[in-house]
Amino acid sequence: MEINVTKMHGLGNDFVLVDGLSSGISLSPEQIMRIANRRLGVGCDQVLLVERPKRLGVDANYRIFNADGGEVEQCGNGARCVARYLRNTGWVDRDSIIVETLAGIVHLYCQDDGQVQVDMGAPRLAPAEIPLLAEREADTYEIEVNGGRVSVAAVSMGNPHAVLCVPDTDRAPVGELGPAIDKHWRFPQGANVGFMQVIDAGHIRLRVFERGAGETPACGTGACAAVVAGRRLGLLDPKVNVVLPGGQLTLRWQGPGQEVWMTGPATKVFDARVTL
Repeated sequence: MEINVTKMHGLGNDFVLVDGLSSGISLSPEQIMRIANRRLGVGCDQVLLVERPKRLGVDANYRIFNADGGEVEQCGNGARCVARYLRNTGWVDRDSIIVETLAGIVHLYCQDDGQVQVDMGAPRLAPAEIPLLAEREADTYEIEVNGGRVSVAAVSMGNPHAVLCVPDTDRAPVGELGPAIDKHWRFPQGANVGFMQVIDAGHIRLRVFERGAGETPACGTGACAAVVAGRRLGLLDPKVNVVLPGGQLTLRWQGPGQEVWMTGPATKVFDARVTL
């Protein structure tokens, strides 16, 4: 089987977008892992299968698969790439785009400066909706991990996140605590783990260990979760510049019940045909 793919990235968080618009495509976990493999395939953090819409009022559907073959619910950097992909291929001829993922409907806006603005929806904070095993909702939760205790904020942006405040992201134990918290029993579906350094009320640094992918140069939903966590702790303003290893995103969140707005770039690398 031959498929059309487009390699893209959002701040270095890279994706292979598979064309499921022209004809229906089904990919096995083994095929996804082969595409994502950086030595044997195209190489990426996530494979995005872009499909025809499944309901009226939606421009396209897309499914998100981590490099390990597992399907996940949401991806902020991937959403921006999908918007540019749909615009560049002519599937959509306007700058306002509506797509659907497992997490629900996402509104995207392509800007003249090459940036894409995304309505990421309102964060979910109730433990059962994250999901997190806890008796009641709290700003932070104490969990035992690697022989010690850490305080984490827990947020769902359509996918589960744990956020830790750290004094210096350069020295944060991402490789040790990231996978340990991801696999912690308190997070029954795993978690993306963010390590946030607050520079000032409008500026944070962030590193993210992504569930099923490891640390990536940037994580859009992770940036959203970090800003939500920081706002709830009284550390951040409604508008925050988030500096990740791959570059900068701008986040806006007014508070509980309100949508999180994310703005950042989406860059095309190349088009190709791949034989599976």
